[in-house]
Amino acid sequence: MFFDISSPRRRRFRPAGAAALALGLAAVTGCSSDSGAGDTVKVGLVASLSGTYEPVGTELRAGFELYLSTHDNKLGGRKVELVVADEGDGPPTAVPAATKLVKKDKVDVLTGLVSGGSVNAVLPLVQKAKIPFLGSNARPPVKDLEYVWTTSFLSDEPGKAIAPYVKKQVDGPVYAIGPDYQGGYDELRGFTDEFKRVKGKLANPGGKTTWTPFPKTTNFMPYFAEIAKTDAKAVYCFYAGKAAIDFAKQYAQSDIADLPLYTAFVTEGSVLQAQGAAAKNIYSVLNYAADLDNEANRKFAADWTAEHDTQPTTYAMASYDAAAVLDKAIATAVKNGDVTPKTINEAIADLGQIDSPRGAWEFGDKAHSPVQTWYLRQVRPDGAQLANVMVQDLATLGS
Repeated sequence: MFFDISSPRRRRFRPAGAAALALGLAAVTGCSSDSGAGDTVKVGLVASLSGTYEPVGTELRAGFELYLSTHDNKLGGRKVELVVADEGDGPPTAVPAATKLVKKDKVDVLTGLVSGGSVNAVLPLVQKAKIPFLGSNARPPVKDLEYVWTTSFLSDEPGKAIAPYVKKQVDGPVYAIGPDYQGGYDELRGFTDEFKRVKGKLANPGGKTTWTPFPKTTNFMPYFAEIAKTDAKAVYCFYAGKAAIDFAKQYAQSDIADLPLYTAFVTEGSVLQAQGAAAKNIYSVLNYAADLDNEANRKFAADWTAEHDTQPTTYAMASYDAAAVLDKAIATAVKNGDVTPKTINEAIADLGQIDSPRGAWEFGDKAHSPVQTWYLRQVRPDGAQLANVMVQDLATLGS
């Protein structure tokens, strides 16, 4: 579904400047799903702690850890043993990492995963083990949803949310470009399908998205030179992590620097500070903005800046929400007297509305993904720093 909604109030965000605090999340021993008893729940978190998407993965881990550190290292009243594994750049490293968590560490719940390709590769393991997977980054469509949930979004939704806005703002063709892997395919498909539906035209030769080899593409200048040869009036792209830094810096120095740049994720996270002035005025679409004015976000932003002295991000927020979902679900399972992967999964299905920093949301029945608001942001000065400032609501999507 796709429909406009009224804009919420927002507030200006400024980092608190507090010194970083130790999380103190040392693992505690206890029983997990292999014993069926005990007061400890074991959670496995897989995220990219090395490689191209290290900036994303480290924030997924930090978001989950922040929720634990502000909730006495408990979820649903039970102590938590958090076991973290490195996803790397995708399936070749994600699968063995998740396999260790499930088969050796015997976790009760699996969360995290940056790459959509990693999700597809890991799901057979999760489904065979019958443990809930609570993804906290973009996820591709999945057929067997019994044990599959996401607190972030489906990968095609960002592009779908912003496409009508781009069509309205840009007087002419738009050039679409992204990385050649599953997440890139999904992200760009969401934009191009919706853009064509609203009668937009792509400037790409043949009307087809241009793909850049992942993860080896670090020089985007030849691609920008090709864009300059077209009649493009704007560019839409998806990049994240280290690739986003390269893309933004080189775009600002290229022959197409004067073309408006609309993106998903390019300026999100710690990459923004690395991009510096090159990121100024870039538009992005996301399900979160640090300056959203609601009680849950005020607490989240204050707690985050006390630990990190940086602007909170959607990566940290979605992982923080994954912990919040488990907090409620495990509490329900405790109340019902039986805490197992099965009862936790059943409780997730019955949660209802989640009070989140992004605004209230709930899982849709069709895709087990959030029904949520998407926002247009722009990189603008906010005090002494550049920040992704919320401009307006775009749409509500989810199923």
